[in-house]
Amino acid sequence: MKSGFVSIIGRPNVGKSTLLNGIIGEKIAIVTDKPQTTRNRIQGIYNSKAGQIIFVDTPGVHKPKHLLGEYMAQVFSRTVNETDIIYYVIDVTRSLGNGEKFILEILRKAKVPVFLIMNKIDLAEPAHIEELLKEYRGFMNFAEVHPVAAALGLNTDLVLEKTFAYLPEGPKYYPEENISDQSVSFLVSELIREKALLLTHDEVPHSLAVGIEDFTRRENDKLYVRAVIYTERGSQKGIIIGKNGSMLKKIGEQSRADIEQLMDCPVYLDLWVKEKHNWRDNSEYLSRMGYRI
Repeated sequence: MKSGFVSIIGRPNVGKSTLLNGIIGEKIAIVTDKPQTTRNRIQGIYNSKAGQIIFVDTPGVHKPKHLLGEYMAQVFSRTVNETDIIYYVIDVTRSLGNGEKFILEILRKAKVPVFLIMNKIDLAEPAHIEELLKEYRGFMNFAEVHPVAAALGLNTDLVLEKTFAYLPEGPKYYPEENISDQSVSFLVSELIREKALLLTHDEVPHSLAVGIEDFTRRENDKLYVRAVIYTERGSQKGIIIGKNGSMLKKIGEQSRADIEQLMDCPVYLDLWVKEKHNWRDNSEYLSRMGYRI
């Protein structure tokens, strides 16, 4: 049996979380059209007859602007050197810019196989994809190159097949029923944060955090979740709540549906909004939220 660790890296918003969720078959990483929404090093666990792959979904690479950004950058740096294979995910609708060149310089020093995952091929012409591949190959040699459409599940099976070919023989690191090493309460907090980001579109930046204050089973096996959405400014708090609480109600309804699907039980979601000024630069608060620098 084969087993090992695979890191998924790339610029913000190229489809890393979509790829991970598609492979695992469950939503364990949030997906929005806003960059830098992945903050923790989320591990997804894939099991098959061939073995077990532990995937590490990293934050998108960007220049840090606050303590949270520094944490995310450190997560990326550590991950590159701690896994057996690297998936370098790019968006084929974007040109090869300075951000990609920065990542390529790091990857050229990697001591493990690097797979170039060319995502969103359904949105680009074949001739453009071929030309882009030539540009990337001009910077380094990749162990594998795979054009995929992660949102559609296109070609991801072949990526997995090739991944097992490179992994060493080894044990299962996690029980077969596990899909992530993250706590269930963390996954729930991420589902709520996803809905808040999606429903507010460009009105609220990604400077939102969600804290779980209560997570208990109650009568009739119903799960009670008390969660707080933290914003950095009062104006953001008002947008999250909405007129007469309309936006908060929408966030709660959509979040509860996803939580019930994840937990396979009825859920009572008690959702609140609080302002926490400049929380991304507060080291004590970041630590309490699980971002340990």
